[in-house]
Amino acid sequence: MKQFRKMVYPYLIWSTVMIAVPMLLILLYAFTVGGNSVSKFMFSFANFKRFLTDKTFLVVLYRSLRIAVETTVVCVLLGYPTAYIIAKFTEKVKMRWVLLITLPTWINMLVRTYAWTGILQDDGVINSILSFFGAGPITFMYTDFAVILGMVYNFLPFMVIQIYTSLTKMDYSLIEAACDLGANPRKCFTKVTLPLSMPGVISGITLVFLPSVSSFCIPRMLGGGSYVMVGTIIESQFLTAGDWNFGSAISLIMAIIIMISMYITKKVDKGEKLEGAQV
Repeated sequence: MKQFRKMVYPYLIWSTVMIAVPMLLILLYAFTVGGNSVSKFMFSFANFKRFLTDKTFLVVLYRSLRIAVETTVVCVLLGYPTAYIIAKFTEKVKMRWVLLITLPTWINMLVRTYAWTGILQDDGVINSILSFFGAGPITFMYTDFAVILGMVYNFLPFMVIQIYTSLTKMDYSLIEAACDLGANPRKCFTKVTLPLSMPGVISGITLVFLPSVSSFCIPRMLGGGSYVMVGTIIESQFLTAGDWNFGSAISLIMAIIIMISMYITKKVDKGEKLEGAQV
């Protein structure tokens, strides 16, 4: 037991230095005004009031939440059928498909996103193909479509892997029992497979929504400098404007939204488990 405790100490130290201390600093800056000098700090809710009363910032928050929700929905619609099909293959084929899906994540996100700028720009690959067939160039860059496409491309593997893992751990004898009792394939899927795979779907939604709502790299590269999301504002407040107090307040607001989202998904997951147990 003592040896186990000694092994925990390095992790506790690392967590304190890398997680607890930065979060305490964010709280300190968020609820104070007066610059970056500790001696000039004054307790205030002005930073939160500034964000919540400015229509421009609220529009940016709405846009960030909308883009994150749309990205998550697209990832579910694409990820579930993909994971479902992969789960039907033999073990050897499964591993090959999982490798192909996770392979892009081995490359840095900036590089992957930058590649899409060459594909989507006016003289890029897609428009070159369209011009070959006589179709006019279509503007893809600096639009919601480009941003959502970039996020789906980067975050879709997280959705697929979570759902695939849930499907492979499922007890297939329950499906056989449902078929023996006269359930058709559609009933088997809606009444057995889908409920049992919901924990993977919930986990995938969490892993996609959370980075999507706070992303700043993808919107900046594919949305352009004028395409602003919450992550972009936070970055500009810390690195450009030097207003750490306001940047910390926005970060704290986003942290609260993320925690609420995680709480809701956890409640939904528990509800699905209870419903499955009752069935």
